[in-house]
Amino acid sequence: MDVVVLAGGFGTRLRPWTEGRAKPLLPILDKTLLERVVECVPVDMVDRVIIAAGYSVEEMHNFFSSSDLPFEVIISVEDEPLGTGGAISKTFEYLTGDGPVLILNGDLVSSVDVNDLLTHHRKMNALATLSLWHVEDPSRFGVCGLDDSGMITKFQEKPEIGTEFSNLINAGCYLIEREVIASLSSERHSIERDVFPEIAKTGKMAGLEFKGYFVDAGTPSSFIEATQVCISNKRFADGWSDGENWFFNRNINTLSQISGSSISREVSIGNGCKIIDCVILSGAIIGDDCKLTRCLIGESSRINDNSDISDKVVGHGEII
Repeated sequence: MDVVVLAGGFGTRLRPWTEGRAKPLLPILDKTLLERVVECVPVDMVDRVIIAAGYSVEEMHNFFSSSDLPFEVIISVEDEPLGTGGAISKTFEYLTGDGPVLILNGDLVSSVDVNDLLTHHRKMNALATLSLWHVEDPSRFGVCGLDDSGMITKFQEKPEIGTEFSNLINAGCYLIEREVIASLSSERHSIERDVFPEIAKTGKMAGLEFKGYFVDAGTPSSFIEATQVCISNKRFADGWSDGENWFFNRNINTLSQISGSSISREVSIGNGCKIIDCVILSGAIIGDDCKLTRCLIGESSRINDNSDISDKVVGHGEII
C-alpha cells in the first residue's frame, strides 16, 4: 500500500520550535511525529511513505536519507501551498503500488485500525473511505452523515451548536482509489470541501468509526496530550516509564516532582522542581526550584533557578 502523509504546513502553532525546523521531525518520546502518524499502519502493509511537504525539505531529506526506518521515504515538494487536494494530486507521480492509497494528516496520533478501514473499504466497494471519530461538540469540525450500511451520505461544515446532524468527524486517515487521485486538479483546492461531497453524492463514499484515542498534535497543548497518550499506551521502545512519565535515562533527579511529562536524553533537572504536563527535549538544563506547567522546553535550552513558567514554548537553545 502507498501511504501519503500531508505535512505541507509551516507548524506556526508550535513556534518557536518549528522556526527553521521541520515539524514532522519533532520528537514524541523516542520517535518523530512522522513515525507516530504512520504507526497506525501495520508494518507489513507499507514499504514506502510519500511526504507532501513545502517547508524544511532539505532537513527532511538529510534526516530520512540516513535513518533506519522500516520504509522508504519520498518527499513530494510543493513550491507553493496547494491545499490538501493539490498536494495529493502532486504525489500521484510517486505512487507505485496497487489498490487504494492511504492518506494521513501529518499531525495526527491515533489508534485507528487501518486493517479494519481497508476491510470496510473493500466490502462497500467505495471510491473513498474515511475514518471517523465521535466528538461531543462538532461545531469546530466538518461532520459526516453516516447511514446504517456504513456509507457517508452528506457533510456539514462547522455546524452551529444544536444544528448538527451527526457527531462524527473526519479523523484525518482515509483510503482513496487511484482513479480518484488521477482525476484531481493540480491547482490549489481542498479534498475535504471540494472532492469528498461530490463522491458522497455518487453513493461511493464509506465511513468507519473507531475507538481509542485521536489527538491532533499541532498545538502546544495537543502536542503534550499526544505525548501523554503515547506514554499511557506504552508506545515507545527506548527509555522507560513509571506509568505517568517517560524518561530517556533512568538516572533522572528524583528530588523533584514530575507528573504527566516526558524527559528526553541528557536533560538535567535541579532540586526542588515541580514539572507538570511538560515535554522537555534533549540537552535542556532545568535549574533548582523551578516550576514548569504545560510547557514545551526546546533542545539545549536553559531554565534558570527559581523560574515559574506556564503555557510556554521555549525555543531551542533559549535561556529563560
